[in-house]
Amino acid sequence: TLEYVLRLWSCVDKSVHKESTLTNSKIRIRYFFSPLALIDLIAILPTILMVFVSVDLRFLRVLRLMRIFKLTRYSRAMQLLLNSFKEESSSLLAAFFIMAVVLIIASCGIYLIEHDVQPDKFGSIPAAMWWAMVTLTTVGYGDVVPVTPLGRLFGGAITLVSMGMVAIPTGLLASSFSEQLRKRRQVFTDAVHEAVEDGHLSPIEEEHLENLRYKLGLSQQEANKAIHNELKNRNRNLYCRHCGKRQD
Repeated sequence: TLEYVLRLWSCVDKSVHKESTLTNSKIRIRYFFSPLALIDLIAILPTILMVFVSVDLRFLRVLRLMRIFKLTRYSRAMQLLLNSFKEESSSLLAAFFIMAVVLIIASCGIYLIEHDVQPDKFGSIPAAMWWAMVTLTTVGYGDVVPVTPLGRLFGGAITLVSMGMVAIPTGLLASSFSEQLRKRRQVFTDAVHEAVEDGHLSPIEEEHLENLRYKLGLSQQEANKAIHNELKNRNRNLYCRHCGKRQD
């Protein structure tokens, strides 16, 4: 609780707010509704409620596990993944909406086909959603299966459709993840290109590039390769391709 209060109070001292036109109160309110601050609040909420409520709320202590999501602050890979989700949020919502529509259609269809034969397993459309969900995600537990020929034909069709449905979000995230990596490498490459304008790297420039490499989450091997390529290209452009003389 004390840590949360201190974070809320000191958030105005962050470097990103030095030139901000917002008041300290507005900055604290904005931080209060940020994802990481809400995770902290949910984690300490059981302790606060136990002070004012006489009901046994010890089961709410499980909410403290929410703090595990704060690891994203220290993991560059997790930040990259979260950025991928943000970039493709609209496309992912569209894909999940289509999956929800297909889920309802599959549930209604299998209910109409199998309800009379297996009333215990397909007693209602919500009950049939379990089979539809397992089939659409290509998990296939096998605890609930259609037994009629028409039901099996319908189940096979849903299985074929599900293979493409599941691949859509996976493909979107994979593509966005690769694009995020490419952008980070490009940012570092541009910084290296600017640093080697004079043909060499000074200690200050090396320190700046190292800090940028760490901030972007790039490996030392990737950074060294980018620096080597830029220096190689820079030195190559200093000499004439035909006579080999240095160009001023």
